[in-house]
Amino acid sequence: MTTIFKRTLGVLALCTGLLQPVLAQTAPAAPAAPGAAAGTPLSAGDAEAWLDGLMPAALRTARVPGAVVVLVKDGQVLVQKGYGWADWEKSVPVDAQRTLFRPGSVSKLFTWVAVMQQVEQGKLDLDADLNKYLDFKIPAHKSGKALTLRHVMTHTTGLEETARDLLTYSDKAPDLGAVLKGYVPPYVYEPGSTPGYSNYATALAGYIVERLSGLSFDDYIEQKVLHPLGMKSSTFRQPLPAALKSQMSVGYFSQDKAGAGFEVISMPPAGSLSSPGEDMGRFMMAMLNQGKLGDAQVLKPETLKQMFMQVTRPLPDVAGIGLGFYQQDINGHRAFGHGGDTVLFHTDLALFVDKGIGLYVSFNASGERGMGKWLRDRVFEGFADRYLPDTRPVSKPQVDEATAKAHSQLIAGAHRTSRREDSTFLSLLQLLSPLKVEALADGRIAVDLAGARSVFREVKPLLWEEEKGKRRIQALMENGKITRWAMEPYAFAFVFEPVPALASPLALLLLCGAMFVTAATALLWPLVATLRRQHGVAKPARSVSAVRVASVLVLFALGLWTATVVCLENLDDTSVLLPLSQLVTLLAFVGGLLASAWQVRTVFQAGSSASKWARALSVLWLLSFAILVIMGWSHHMISFNQWY
Repeated sequence: MTTIFKRTLGVLALCTGLLQPVLAQTAPAAPAAPGAAAGTPLSAGDAEAWLDGLMPAALRTARVPGAVVVLVKDGQVLVQKGYGWADWEKSVPVDAQRTLFRPGSVSKLFTWVAVMQQVEQGKLDLDADLNKYLDFKIPAHKSGKALTLRHVMTHTTGLEETARDLLTYSDKAPDLGAVLKGYVPPYVYEPGSTPGYSNYATALAGYIVERLSGLSFDDYIEQKVLHPLGMKSSTFRQPLPAALKSQMSVGYFSQDKAGAGFEVISMPPAGSLSSPGEDMGRFMMAMLNQGKLGDAQVLKPETLKQMFMQVTRPLPDVAGIGLGFYQQDINGHRAFGHGGDTVLFHTDLALFVDKGIGLYVSFNASGERGMGKWLRDRVFEGFADRYLPDTRPVSKPQVDEATAKAHSQLIAGAHRTSRREDSTFLSLLQLLSPLKVEALADGRIAVDLAGARSVFREVKPLLWEEEKGKRRIQALMENGKITRWAMEPYAFAFVFEPVPALASPLALLLLCGAMFVTAATALLWPLVATLRRQHGVAKPARSVSAVRVASVLVLFALGLWTATVVCLENLDDTSVLLPLSQLVTLLAFVGGLLASAWQVRTVFQAGSSASKWARALSVLWLLSFAILVIMGWSHHMISFNQWY
């Protein structure tokens, strides 16, 4: 069951570039040692030779058909190159000037440019209630605090995650306003208090641009951002315009398995861009050149400075987010940018703002065991280690062994992310797939990231560094307990906190026990009935039969939920699978609780004529169905909410 639910993480990570890298990384490469030499001088020739030595073999190993890499520095293109195939079956090579890739959430950077253009014109106030700019209402948090565009751009809205219909394969253009009005996700946290990456919130920002400009979002981005920068082959339009369809790379799961077709993002401002590498290079050069490329000035220098310098951090010492551009600092060098994932394409854009360097890389497949996503991170880290190594002096840990051991015990346990759903059945992910932290005997901690074990050593109080990687963890302690912690480089997008009691490993153990009892009851029913008839035993009480019927319904409900999760990406408003799962769950869990309570009453009213085994079994049934009802209610399996 846990494996099946992990498949839903692909849906939750669409257009994000965030969740999947954290949950699907394999062991990272060892970092360059601090205090090392200044690194290899960056030149077009050396960079191309390095990439030519890396990419072809990496693509073969990862079973990824193709990739594009663009490297710019000081307003010049150093490398702009396609590797592998845009269409594996037809042997069409990737052309950096022509082939379109889907950069997923890197699209958000263009939305933020559009928002800040409106700020420059005095049409938008980042700190005003954003309802001022909408034609429908986003409720205020129960605290009374209103949502603002600053919350949106720093992913601190506090809104729940949404996954339904985020990505489809429709041949119709999505209606942004209708999508946003159809379902407003509830709050998990007070706005401004906690990071929680939100595609919905980004789409709100794009819709506001539509309303203030009088143009559709697609038209606005083309007229005010893409075309001024000379990005003539790039578009947010879905499906693709006819003139661009022949340029689109096929998207793959792996080298020998193509996807279902062109991925349509239902909230375009969050991730619908299609673009060739050359165009993305132009965007990077503009962002590194104070918003200007050629004669086009898409943002004022002071606006970009604000976007990079006003950093919001979830905890004091970890990387955060500027206005839309999140920090990707590495080896002591400042970097801002964004990652992006659709189901099929995996992308990263990084701007070393103090060095005038921009790096863009995109892969057209997840690859073998998710290695397409892994390669994206390895290219970024490999580039930094070669050309921008860590030259800072080596610092000694400031934590003694006793303190490290004590802190490791405090952070150990099961944790959930602040980017989640609490009000839908997908809250089960907290129960089935928590992130576990292990305290090691010597005071270090180990984090299991989808089967890849990473070890961290505490270097400052409540600040850990990865031993064979570049990530850092920082925790917040209140009243002697760890209340939350963040891991770079995705600390701006979500933090982790201990799971509540009803999502704890003990709760999962109790749920599994209850499932086992009801499954055994259902599966043994035919055998028990056969033995009863063979030995002439009287029929059981009607309450026993009712419990057995409910147990069969529990198995049926479990099968329906399995089918719902497997088909999650294909569910739509016409599907009856989710409501049927919810209805059968209600009948099975609540009906079973009533039936088992009836059986307990029947057995105990019978007095001494009822055996102790009958009494024990009736109590076991009652406890099992009580657990199912509590867990089903708390995780919204007993619900008729069709959104998720």
